[in-house]
Amino acid sequence: MERRTIGAAALEVGAVGLGCMPMSWAYSGSRQRGEESLRTVHTALDRGVTLLDTADMYGPFKNELLVGRALKDRRSEAFVSTKVGRLVGEQHIVANGRPGYVKRACDASLRRLQTDVIDLYQLHREDPEVPVEETWGAMAELVTAGKVRALGLCAMGARPGRGPGARLHDETIRRLERVQQVFPVSAVEAELSVWSRQALESLLPWCEARGVGFLAAMPLGSGFLTGTLTPGEGFERDDLRARHPRFTAEMMAANQSIVVGLRRVAARHSAAAEEARVTPAQVALAWVLSRGRHVVPVPGTKRACWAAENAGAAGLRLTAEDLAEVAGLPPALGSWD
Repeated sequence: MERRTIGAAALEVGAVGLGCMPMSWAYSGSRQRGEESLRTVHTALDRGVTLLDTADMYGPFKNELLVGRALKDRRSEAFVSTKVGRLVGEQHIVANGRPGYVKRACDASLRRLQTDVIDLYQLHREDPEVPVEETWGAMAELVTAGKVRALGLCAMGARPGRGPGARLHDETIRRLERVQQVFPVSAVEAELSVWSRQALESLLPWCEARGVGFLAAMPLGSGFLTGTLTPGEGFERDDLRARHPRFTAEMMAANQSIVVGLRRVAARHSAAAEEARVTPAQVALAWVLSRGRHVVPVPGTKRACWAAENAGAAGLRLTAEDLAEVAGLPPALGSWD
């Protein structure tokens, strides 16, 4: 698989990553099976995927334990990214950016992951009661101590500013510029996909100008862009899509034109290919990959077959005609907030 570079530290990873969250958290709990998840990680590694993205809150803790089991004999093949800064209660999630907590949480993540070092340690959320510089400083001390190789900031769940003309990631960029004064940012993780392109406005250019890697979260639109979801079939109660406006039967039906466009592009490439069929999911990932050499899509899955399919997107090259067709697809209907 093609390799891409993350941050000024020139950390290399496979062009497509693996989001491990669905294996333990947020998606269809009844379909989460440990052995299948282990096969999924191994399948991804076999196909050149190296970046595995997890967090201590997923489960909570279960996801890191699972990744640790999967990498017990294959740690050298993987680039492990995990996150800190969020605590899960019975009915709520809270931020904790206190320096002492950050250091204890890192030690706990290292134990669960069965490793001596975390390749990328991300701040999951800023704690409103702790200056972000203090949290980031504690994370930087972990790099000095040899427990972490590089630092990143997770911008999932970003909200637009309140001023007129404010863009989605204006506040994210202000936060990045603050922490950059303390210790270099190697990567930013934020949503980017064919149906969610706001990061293209300012956040992606900010990262490119500074040599910061961009981890594209939800590059398959939480499964919608794969074309495998049927409007109206519903989701399990613990599935985050059951509560999102874009996944109502009405909005899924209204947004089918986006999937139809991806299918058209996939069909052209399938007709030209001698062997493998190209899928809408691979086209969606190839579009994300085309956004820049500093961009690494991190599709989440808990099934080995999908991990293999996603990895195959790294070899798909979209033509100018393809990119123009994707650019002309209608924007997604239904608020994501």
